[in-house]
Amino acid sequence: MSKFSPKEFKHVNYNWDDAVAASLQGVEELVYRSNVLGDDQRVTNTGGGNTSAKIMEIDPLTGESVEVLWVKGSGGDIRTAKKENFSSLYQGKLDALDDAYQNFDVKGYKTAGEDAMIGMYKHCTFCLNPRASSIDTPLHSMIAEKHVDHLHPNSVIAVASCKDQELLAEKIWGGKMGYIPWMRPGWEAAKKCEDIYKGDSDLLGILMGQHGHTNWSSESKSCYETSLWVIETAARYIEEHDKGAMTFGGARVESLSESDRKDLLAQFLPTARGLLSNKVKFIGTVQTDDQALRFVNSVDAQRLAKLGTSCPDHFLRTKIQPLYLDFDPANDDFDTLVAKFNEGLEQYRIDYKAYYDACKRDNSPAMRDPSPTVILIPGVGIIGWGKNKSESRVTTEFYNCAIEVMRGAEAISEYTALPQQEAFDIEYWELEEAKLQRMPAEKEFARNVVVVVGAGSGIGKSTAHRMAKEGAHVVCVDLNADAAQETADELLAIYGQGIGVAGTGISNCGPAIALEGNITSRESVQDMYKQIILAYGGIDNVIVTAGIFVPSDTAGYIPDEKWGLTFDINVKGLFIVADEGNKIWKQQGLKGSLVLTTSVNAAVAKRGSFAYDTSKAAANHLVRELAVDMAPLVRVNGLAPATVVKGSSMFPRDRVIGSLAKYNLEYSEEWETEKLRNTLAEFYAKRTLTQEPITPEDQAEAAYVLASNKLSKSTGQIISVDGGLHEAFLR
Repeated sequence: MSKFSPKEFKHVNYNWDDAVAASLQGVEELVYRSNVLGDDQRVTNTGGGNTSAKIMEIDPLTGESVEVLWVKGSGGDIRTAKKENFSSLYQGKLDALDDAYQNFDVKGYKTAGEDAMIGMYKHCTFCLNPRASSIDTPLHSMIAEKHVDHLHPNSVIAVASCKDQELLAEKIWGGKMGYIPWMRPGWEAAKKCEDIYKGDSDLLGILMGQHGHTNWSSESKSCYETSLWVIETAARYIEEHDKGAMTFGGARVESLSESDRKDLLAQFLPTARGLLSNKVKFIGTVQTDDQALRFVNSVDAQRLAKLGTSCPDHFLRTKIQPLYLDFDPANDDFDTLVAKFNEGLEQYRIDYKAYYDACKRDNSPAMRDPSPTVILIPGVGIIGWGKNKSESRVTTEFYNCAIEVMRGAEAISEYTALPQQEAFDIEYWELEEAKLQRMPAEKEFARNVVVVVGAGSGIGKSTAHRMAKEGAHVVCVDLNADAAQETADELLAIYGQGIGVAGTGISNCGPAIALEGNITSRESVQDMYKQIILAYGGIDNVIVTAGIFVPSDTAGYIPDEKWGLTFDINVKGLFIVADEGNKIWKQQGLKGSLVLTTSVNAAVAKRGSFAYDTSKAAANHLVRELAVDMAPLVRVNGLAPATVVKGSSMFPRDRVIGSLAKYNLEYSEEWETEKLRNTLAEFYAKRTLTQEPITPEDQAEAAYVLASNKLSKSTGQIISVDGGLHEAFLR
């Protein structure tokens, strides 16, 4: 093995820090090695690969020192793994399992006996560790070295996917890597690796056909460096044979400009989402970087896409193959793209059913949704779909990995994919199905994109939090961009990370994003929706809490121009948001809901707020008009709060003081704003039947119920959340 110095690595990052490693022992050192490997996605993909160490531990029952295999358990990701993500098993008991395996009726590695071994790992658990063992546990157990890495780097899988993969393994790694052809992960594959390991003490690792590689060492740092050497060596060989401009046969079409691409995607994504979501809704992720475009634009893209992916980790997320659309933006228009998508989607579903019927076994799980999870559009990019943003982002990432595998394989040889039966046996593996069945039930809004306009403060902020709690992807929109971002950041801190800013449509946002929006401007609202579509693929629920109250003079009047501003925001703005949203709902053809915030003031005549009260009365009727116009696809309802002081942008300090003075309530200018607000809120509460202050959370709960299926047969209704103002009772 010709080692590289840390500074010589070009295709991976050398992240090992001796000072950090020296302070760690046992499992913590294993966690460290795992994390530094996972930090570089060229080493292994999200959730892919596993690492292990055999460590001497004290048996809690006997007090004796025993050898324990710590190995990354089922699920999780080595980049973020902690100690609790590793399973621990008595090495001695794992060794004894081989006799148990031989007693099963084994006629090949794809047997009930093979799968039954998974259940046997529980009998080997050390110290009642609840982490489920990985299917790769025997691979780590049977390699007798102290440290083992099993990884799925693109460069290595590229070699493992070539038609002459065994010969290339010998040539590229100079005889230091053993080889086994494709075998489904499990006991039998591990036995093959064990035989190779025992048969040649000079080997540093094993190339696993269509899968990845395994390497080992007596020391953790050495194991890490060997992993990098395997990957770097393969990547350099591929680089030496790279075809440059003729990669994938060269370009067949030219990419659209960024502006034209976004315009096309803003039209196409809602249509595609609606057609794909015939069983359940999907969330989208768009990838339009140079790497993605080089592939989808190429001569060979259609041929290679049809072959499908090679590595099990890839096609479990991308399915057996993507949907490729034979589209050329230089000659085809939007209607042609939609027509080709309709035709392609129908054929894909037919082909998928044929694949299922041809490969299914007596005990196979029922056929899953036959829709594609990856769409390739020449000149435009890659669109990945999943049940949430995280899944669609990972799906897109994995197909991007598949592209790199195909690039490498085609550079040095000829790319080959797994046979369909082998792919099916992985996709519909009973163990994989059992894992899916163990997953918790999805929350009500898990597949929904919920737009909250006015999310920067008060009712809007509380509504954003309430919808996120139900699993929604929340778009926080506000005229104050910083306030919108603050709310989005709060949600990301609770529910998952992401950059949180929309705009590119590339996989860089998480379960919440922030957008600036002015609802009085149709152009601003159109841009808002466009960015949402590029981030998630469409919309499902829109909740508008934005509004304005312009303080009047002592006689209760405001200037004429303020009347216009009040109606622009409280009425026309609501209509613009609804009207532009309706265009997207119609494109999708998916049921949706719209909740507009009005006010109980719409039904109560009183002094001092002419413009506000009449604008809210108009908003009430707008709700009814929109309910008629947008039926049956979209339900439209109104939320009518009474005075909500807490956290409201409509109650700045000066207005609160003015109201306290107006009602002759005791206060001091030296009081903090929150104390002033609480005093006013308590006063308003005394005017209601429930005698309790009305909070933003009260309104958010009502907004959630109106948007949800709990009131699926209600539309055109105004729900008052006012603590019980009898003056506003329905007449």
